[in-house]
Amino acid sequence: MSIADNVRELLEQISSGNAYGEKVTLVAATKMQTPEDINRAIEAGIADIGENKVQEFKDKYDLVKGANRHFIGHLQTNKVKYLIGKTYLYHSCDRMELAEEISKRSQKCGVVSDVLVQINIGCELSKGGFSYEDGFSAYERIKALPHVRVKGFMAMLPFEGEDDYLLSLVKKMRALYDAVRLQDKEVEYLSMGMSGDYKLCLQGGSNMIRIGTTIFGERDYTV
Repeated sequence: MSIADNVRELLEQISSGNAYGEKVTLVAATKMQTPEDINRAIEAGIADIGENKVQEFKDKYDLVKGANRHFIGHLQTNKVKYLIGKTYLYHSCDRMELAEEISKRSQKCGVVSDVLVQINIGCELSKGGFSYEDGFSAYERIKALPHVRVKGFMAMLPFEGEDDYLLSLVKKMRALYDAVRLQDKEVEYLSMGMSGDYKLCLQGGSNMIRIGTTIFGERDYTV
């Protein structure tokens, strides 16, 4: 199927919302995709796109039109300056040093930056993020920074594990999201779910998914 067909099928799948009946935001993960293919996805109905690499974000910025720009990859503090004022939502705010840099750069530019607090829900050494146990306090510390607005949480499930276990991790993240949302109505996103696990994540209460392969096909890492 074409990119446009894939987008339309995905949008139809999520049109009824997640298990809570909430609207689901689809972020097209555009790592290694050409501006032409990204524009095809936007023309088919994609309203949000997410880049993993700062250089790709910069290279494609003026070549892609009509979508909210998310940054969804690991972000080095010395590269924050290239994204300020151009990024709709930072998904991977995984440490205080990064949150403080986003705050400082945002303040200098006179903007407020929206971020998600990244939680390492699977306690994996290969992934960044705050521990689940520190999730609430991390939210409070980041929220206290000037020129930063916490909009929710992001997490990635382990690539392996029984569905029941993985679903339990999504539900734990949903519990954290709900606890924070009780006292902060600016919190609105739980970003969990990629091409291989988004259906399970929606079942557990995610309301934002980051999809690449299902839209664009398998990436060719040999080029």
